[in-house]
Amino acid sequence: MEILNQIFSYILQTLEVALVIYFAISCLYVLVFAIAGHFYKKRKQVTYDKLNKIAVFIPAYKEDAVIVDVAKKALLQQYPPSFFDVIVIADSLQNETLNNLKELPLKVVEVSFENSTKAKALNAAMNGSPKTYDYAIVLDADNIMEPHFLTKMNTAFNKGYQVVQAHRKAKNLNTSFAILDAASEEINNHIYRRGHSALGLSSGLIGSGMGFEYSLFKSIMKTVTAVGGFDKELEFELAKQNITIEYLQDTVVLDEKVQKSSDFSKQRKRWLATQFIYLKRNYKLGFKALLKGNINFFDKVFQMVVPPRILLLGITTISTLIYCVLDFGLGITTHISSQFWLINFGLLVAAFVLALPKSFYNSATLKAMISMPSAFFRMFRLLFNLKGANTKFIHTSHGVIKS
Repeated sequence: MEILNQIFSYILQTLEVALVIYFAISCLYVLVFAIAGHFYKKRKQVTYDKLNKIAVFIPAYKEDAVIVDVAKKALLQQYPPSFFDVIVIADSLQNETLNNLKELPLKVVEVSFENSTKAKALNAAMNGSPKTYDYAIVLDADNIMEPHFLTKMNTAFNKGYQVVQAHRKAKNLNTSFAILDAASEEINNHIYRRGHSALGLSSGLIGSGMGFEYSLFKSIMKTVTAVGGFDKELEFELAKQNITIEYLQDTVVLDEKVQKSSDFSKQRKRWLATQFIYLKRNYKLGFKALLKGNINFFDKVFQMVVPPRILLLGITTISTLIYCVLDFGLGITTHISSQFWLINFGLLVAAFVLALPKSFYNSATLKAMISMPSAFFRMFRLLFNLKGANTKFIHTSHGVIKS
């Protein structure tokens, strides 16, 4: 019996050490790039005369509520009309919506799939197009480009960048979940785009507001089979080819943030499933890439190891509280001192404070933080409910923004 107790104690101690080290590494990783993000420098603006032909792809799956307005605004770009086409990929749209779209000076590509995905829609549009372009822009059906978006992207393309990620910002801050979603995206922008670019690493893709050299994009997309998270598959493929993704902080596209807890759960379920799938698929390749000097690919794999921000913050906070109560409140000695968890918590809070834009330091954000425990527990429950998340596209609908 004593031997069994010793074995159990050893296992428990090992788990304690492993857990605190795992979260320490995750917190340090986030903090390093949060600090680096403040050293991000905008590239010098150089005027180029060359105007590239650009295809703006907008996949729209059951997005009748927003797609017509988005398409109209996409046509208002301060870029010569003869040098860009807006291409709406209409999947399961109503006849009225289709008729309204066809009245606009844009291209409508109607598609239908047994199981719809963004990758299938984009491939169908490119394969069916008789026209060739220099570059492709991918938007979501709710995205609004700033007026000079294409001009700024064109400048980046002329500088030689093959892949560019624009700065995606919140279109709405009208509910607590929308504010939390917007804050989370800006933290990710700072860490995974600004911070990575500042250290000479490849920016992360977001899924929209992305620009690609057309031939490269068409070639890679032929191999993409992702049901959800096609942007992650693109990231890994680009990293394999040592193609760096550039980030443009001052090139803005507005994106509708989730307004309800149910939409939050749908969206995060898709993201969590994607993270586990690409970690499982690439972790061995990540170490091989590191040995070959491909830091970008290894970094992309490592990002899949780090927990999503809300889970990282929630679990670190709870663990810190538990260890502090045991140590200081109940006087129970644990194998891992509460000081280690306090250090982890301090590192993580510092990272988020550094990464969150000053515009979010207001009473509305403070009020929204009341919803953080709910968001955390929703995410935590999803860890045990991911079955089937990557067998069918999980659609998050967009609509009229509620005040």
